[in-house]
Amino acid sequence: MSNVNTAVNTTNPFRGKKGINSFNNRLFTILVWTVGIAIVLFILGLLFLILKDGLPKLSWDFLFGLPSEIEEGGGIGPALLNSFYILFLSLVIAIPLGMAAGIYLAEFAPDNKLISFVRICVEGLASVPSIIFGLFGIALFVEMFQLGLTILGGAVSLAFLNLPVLTRVTEESIRAVPKELKNASFALGATHLQTIVRVLIPAAMNGIITGICLVAGRAFGESAVIILTAGVTTSGEMWDFSLFSPGETLAVHLWYVQSEAIVPDAQDIAQKSAAVLVFFVLLINLVFRIPLWMNSRKMTRS
Repeated sequence: MSNVNTAVNTTNPFRGKKGINSFNNRLFTILVWTVGIAIVLFILGLLFLILKDGLPKLSWDFLFGLPSEIEEGGGIGPALLNSFYILFLSLVIAIPLGMAAGIYLAEFAPDNKLISFVRICVEGLASVPSIIFGLFGIALFVEMFQLGLTILGGAVSLAFLNLPVLTRVTEESIRAVPKELKNASFALGATHLQTIVRVLIPAAMNGIITGICLVAGRAFGESAVIILTAGVTTSGEMWDFSLFSPGETLAVHLWYVQSEAIVPDAQDIAQKSAAVLVFFVLLINLVFRIPLWMNSRKMTRS
């Protein structure tokens, strides 16, 4: 009997002195709570520092006014519109292609060395600096197609930037769905396409929307790609939806005002632009979270 107890004690890695285990558990819990609270306070403090100087000064004239090169009192209207316009165009391109690629890798791609190499390439592209995609956009749209700095070039370049992330997020979300759901769908007579559309994608929707939320926030605040492919100017009109117009976004306008502009109130414009940029990034994240909450409630009720 003693030999059995000795064998259990030596093979169980979780056995030990109760007092030491309890102390280590409490110490670890305190450490995790401390780090978590510190990170939350740091984020809230950073948001407060950015928003406190800009939000109280905002006005409709600033949000929808035209920018000024020399005189003070210019607005951010065209740049703000271009930000949403380019974001919308890039997501329209990136979401279908990224989801299709992720579904293919998760459901149809064979398990061989070629597909493993493709996955490594996709993961590598997801970590490539954004300026590389900007240089690619210059080579493709400015030099090859001779389009110049346009909204179209900026949107497609942003889509290329977001494609690897959406592909990997979709693949991992589909793979995380329990195989029992997939087998149950097949057992009921569903085809592979019906299983993907009606079972796998709804079950993986939380992860997919989280990935879309991340790339949308990144695209809205991206500046390097836009500077190289869409330029640092606008057409000078508020509601210009031409794909071939210059596409300065709010992030690019913030950089330009802070570093290159000669207007007397450049610092004031930079503070207000930064507040608007942060506010809309938070709003985009909130908007994309709404489908997650609705899907979670639907899954809970069912």
